[in-house]
Amino acid sequence: MDAGHRRHTLIVVALVAIIAITGCTAPLSAPADSPGADDRELGSINGFGPDDEIEIGDPEALTRAELEAVSYRAMARIEVIRGVRFTEDVEIEVYTREEVREQFDRGDEPADAFTNELWRAPFIVDGETDVNEAFETLYGDSVQGFYQSGRVVVVTDDPEAIRISRDTLVHELTHALQDQHVGLERRGSTLDERRAETGLIEGEANYLPYLYEQRCDVEWECLPELEALENGSGGETDLNVGLFLSIFAPYSEGATFVEHLHRTGGWEAIDDAFENRPVSTSQLIHPERYPDQQPREVALEDRSSGGWEPITDEDGEIRTETIGEATLFAGLWTNNVLEGSLFDDSTPLSPYTYDNPVTAAWAGDTFVAYEAAGDGAEGEGPTGHVWALEWESEAAAERFADTYRDLLETRGGTAVDDSGDTYRISDDQFSGAYKLTVDGDRVEIVAAPTVADLEAIRPATGDSVSALEGPTASDPRVGMTTASSGVTTASSGGPTISASTEGTAATASTTR
Repeated sequence: MDAGHRRHTLIVVALVAIIAITGCTAPLSAPADSPGADDRELGSINGFGPDDEIEIGDPEALTRAELEAVSYRAMARIEVIRGVRFTEDVEIEVYTREEVREQFDRGDEPADAFTNELWRAPFIVDGETDVNEAFETLYGDSVQGFYQSGRVVVVTDDPEAIRISRDTLVHELTHALQDQHVGLERRGSTLDERRAETGLIEGEANYLPYLYEQRCDVEWECLPELEALENGSGGETDLNVGLFLSIFAPYSEGATFVEHLHRTGGWEAIDDAFENRPVSTSQLIHPERYPDQQPREVALEDRSSGGWEPITDEDGEIRTETIGEATLFAGLWTNNVLEGSLFDDSTPLSPYTYDNPVTAAWAGDTFVAYEAAGDGAEGEGPTGHVWALEWESEAAAERFADTYRDLLETRGGTAVDDSGDTYRISDDQFSGAYKLTVDGDRVEIVAAPTVADLEAIRPATGDSVSALEGPTASDPRVGMTTASSGVTTASSGGPTISASTEGTAATASTTR
């Protein structure tokens, strides 16, 4: 397997909602000399250096002592590449897959109405599927390892014969280095902004293994890279391609974003980016837009009536989101309405191409979900949404509108009048009514169960109830990351992604 293909299979999908783990296999012993020692030479940790050769019996069945040795040697090499010291030791713990499954079992908690409607908007998760269920199906249980609060957890079938990918180990140790110097908390308030931050964090954690690999077999003796593991469930998983592409965007585009920063400004530019983080996936996809080109705050006034109300948060504020260029691309591509190949311009760092003429001129968006008031229990009634998108030009707005009409027709939509603005979809998972309005460089999309509901959710004229200046709140599951305490990053032999729940942020890598 060539290096590029290996990296494509090892940059993986994320576990969401990782919780604190206790009571599992005991950690490996801490080194006698702390990495935080003031007089420690860069690239020398606990007696290990970057050029050391370590005798390994079976690379696919490491002993705990061998794992400890290769981990310290990898830390020394990361220091040499990055030019930054580990300030604290990183514990290496070993878990069985059964222990991980027990700790990460989320039960059957369904997604809320806002989250389900949000993923319906770009035609990624249909109205018949709970979003949390879709995430669980996507993630599976093939995690090889993850980083959390000062420790790397290695997940293996046999704790006495440990199988760990070299890229996974370097990836998670890079997260430990990041945590010690800049922290891994996400600060963004929207799905798209958190995706962008994740792109910086995971981008560097994917870029370091790439640089590490360049020196293997040329300058350093390295563990051989392992073939990707089979899906832990023992069979194939029905992949929601749109959901996967949305989640995977920070990993595919983040690595090339970090590479661009390194090439143009060295490690100092990456350090600066952690202080001034990217704020949109558009900046990841088009690195030249960082940091100056900011997304627009797209105002969207509520003027609903007829028993429809916007979904609010616990404080009574209308919930909004920004979906962003990457997720918009994912929805259009998975519905076969974009020209070009997903693999155009693919590189060893980035297997997919998210840059497409239809979505590249995205300038900003705001999404609001609605539900029918007083119709059944909360979260169980009909829902709809208004999604306003602004573009860099009127021509770009028209191009997107034409593509969106193609999407509706692809899903079986038919125009209900001669205007070509209102469609009805029947006999499809996305059944309902959709209205498209283009005004200069702005496109508004309204979705509802029936054509009559479209007018109730978004009358053509009416007094504004409230003006919304950009996103105000989001569900942690929607954004995949939250600004919270301990951060977990997980890896296995497949694509690498990131996630979190309230109280614990998480990034993960798994074979899918």
